[in-house]
Amino acid sequence: MTGWRSQWRLVLLNSLTCGLEICVAAGITYVPLLLEAGVEEQYMTMVLGIGPVLGLLFIPLIGSASDHCNSSYGRRRPFIWLLSLGVLLALFIIPHADVLAANLSWGSTRRNQALQVGLLILGVGLLDFCGQVCFTPLEALLSDLYRERDDCGQAFAMFSFMVSLGGCVGYLLPALDWSGGLLSFYLGGQAECLFSLLILIFVVSVFVTMKVSEEPSSTVEPGPLEAGWCFSRSCCYAFQCKLRALKSGPLMCLLRTCWSMTPAIYRSYCHVPRVMRQLCLAQLCSWMGVMSFMLFYTDFVGEGLYEGVPSAAPGTALRKRYDEGIRMGSLGLFLQCATSTFFSLVMSRLVRVFGSRTVYLSSMICFTISALVICLSKSVLLVTAMSGLTGFAYATLQTLPYTLTCHYHKEKEVYLENSKTKKTHTNGFTITRDSVYMSLDNGSEDVNHKSGISNGHANYNRDKPEYYHPQNDARLDLESEDFEKRGVGLDFAILDSTFLLSQVFPTLFMGMIVQFTESVTAYIASSAIFGAIGIYFATHIIFDQKDLRS
Repeated sequence: MTGWRSQWRLVLLNSLTCGLEICVAAGITYVPLLLEAGVEEQYMTMVLGIGPVLGLLFIPLIGSASDHCNSSYGRRRPFIWLLSLGVLLALFIIPHADVLAANLSWGSTRRNQALQVGLLILGVGLLDFCGQVCFTPLEALLSDLYRERDDCGQAFAMFSFMVSLGGCVGYLLPALDWSGGLLSFYLGGQAECLFSLLILIFVVSVFVTMKVSEEPSSTVEPGPLEAGWCFSRSCCYAFQCKLRALKSGPLMCLLRTCWSMTPAIYRSYCHVPRVMRQLCLAQLCSWMGVMSFMLFYTDFVGEGLYEGVPSAAPGTALRKRYDEGIRMGSLGLFLQCATSTFFSLVMSRLVRVFGSRTVYLSSMICFTISALVICLSKSVLLVTAMSGLTGFAYATLQTLPYTLTCHYHKEKEVYLENSKTKKTHTNGFTITRDSVYMSLDNGSEDVNHKSGISNGHANYNRDKPEYYHPQNDARLDLESEDFEKRGVGLDFAILDSTFLLSQVFPTLFMGMIVQFTESVTAYIASSAIFGAIGIYFATHIIFDQKDLRS
């Protein structure tokens, strides 16, 4: 996949990815509106956990439903449309929660405040949930359109680049002063102007991606007789055709999946193949290190490096130092996004030159060393530079795991087949691959004696494990069928769940760790520990068939 037209198509195809990241990054910065509405700070952190927790519950359903959806609009795009509508609704609710509450409270001040808090919680949770979950069908769409390993690598490298670019823009937009412009005068203020711009960016990105994707329809075309009946013979049959089309829609597809396939989905979600289990374990530990760093880095700089106090009165020296540290910490996160953007552009070339294993391990080693330097150093310049280097790991975690998953699904018989089904059934007998390999290593006379072969017939003892019993046939066939029907959307959902779970853990336990150690340095130290654990599990990832044999 070469040429500027192919690269430009990738940019347009990932425009929704960039728009989503812009909206999530910029929208979440207005979470302090909850504090202004009267929500206590301890409950505000719980609100931030609503989106990831809901994502952990619904991502496997949505990922598997997109694998089995038979909509005339394709498998992935209907779910992208539904989740995009949720994002648009959230972008409208958050800046207008006070106006909506005033119109719905009918003059009651107490009801007005309660409605405003409820609407803000709904908007923040909806934005976080739909924004995070929408990445799963987008990743699956890329996998459907680019199946070759090199093309898939370039596609997800562009995906990572657009996510990083969206994060940079999303962090910069709220920092600009929109209150002095003409649009702010007509729209009502800083928040209203910013969110109107976000809605415009998001709508344009949705239509661009939907136009460029051109996902093939997965429905079966009616035959000549069915077409004739639909269009000419009967209005009743035409109604049945419309009802059938409605049933193949995304919402009905998701509902049918939730109703009939939930046990099977979560069974597949829990009983993952060995290669995916090792990849997800390394991904979870690596993301926990990166997310622990990103969530608490600004607070570490404000309290640890600048020795400020966030609870100090505004205008005091301690509060000014803390605010200055927050600004410097935001600069470090911006440098992280910029570094991630650069490495996303060169990721495909790095993989071709050094290999996936070297790139993955070197990115996590670089992250862990950077976190350790930040823990030990008191230099603002050095800490800021090290925070920028962590963008290498951020770009890698958004690219290589998804490329490997595409590679696993392209060669399912090699990577995703259950070990219990890797057997050949012949005339009621089961011959394992290991026994075949052992037989080939022996001489021909050895084979005739030790394997019990005489006159071209194989004789097996019932007590041996290789003996096949018919009652085991159903169980083995079911296991083989489960692996054959396992879609890439479900495995992408598992990878995305590791990202969401990495956000839940720090919000639950980091506060207790800092209280126990009485130092905000514990934030960065914990991320370094998770990074080291991620390096260990990354050494067990299956990158190619050589790793399977070893």
